[in-house]
Amino acid sequence: MSRTRTALALGMAAAAALSVASATASASATPIPLAGSTTVTPAGHAFQATLSGKATLKAGSVTVTCSVSVSTGTVPAAPGNANAAGPVSSPISPPTYSSCTSSMWGVTPTVTTSGAWSVSMQNGAPSTATMTVPVGGLVVHTTGLATCTVTAAPAAAASVGGSWVNGAPSGLTFTNVSVPVTVTGGFGCPTSATSSTFNAVYKVTDTTDPAQQITVGP
Repeated sequence: MSRTRTALALGMAAAAALSVASATASASATPIPLAGSTTVTPAGHAFQATLSGKATLKAGSVTVTCSVSVSTGTVPAAPGNANAAGPVSSPISPPTYSSCTSSMWGVTPTVTTSGAWSVSMQNGAPSTATMTVPVGGLVVHTTGLATCTVTAAPAAAASVGGSWVNGAPSGLTFTNVSVPVTVTGGFGCPTSATSSTFNAVYKVTDTTDPAQQITVGP
């Protein structure tokens, strides 16, 4: 190959390499799309989430079912109730769970909650609401024929994703959501379980002004 052809080939190779490098850099610099805007109204209003039907928490072959659950919170005051590029978050009280039964005969469960819980609302199709369970924030203890302790979010806070529907009242639904757990205890306890499946439907009402509704929008 002549020197002229060699130089031309090297030049074309260098140009191609620069072109690939430039394309790679451009691709790397492309920002990740932001979540859509969210506004929760009425700003500053208190709300209450009340269980509709039953909540279930299943670990291994054992299912705990509760028929009463309540949590309260407050929509952030303006302008904190709006986010142009993502969800709107607010703290909530640790949900209480009572009137609980176990799928194991002769076993009585008690559910306790603690810590800093929160919920974040994201407008969309559908809109979503993600509840954050703090480390060790929910504990199920059983007595009777089997003494077991189930601790949710044992090592790190857990995100529990649900769907939100505006209405009168609005609804928050958790369907087959997996929550990390540890289980300790003796005979009959599902000690090999590392996750639990959570199901619940909550109705969310405005307690500041019952004539209004808690709404998630753009």
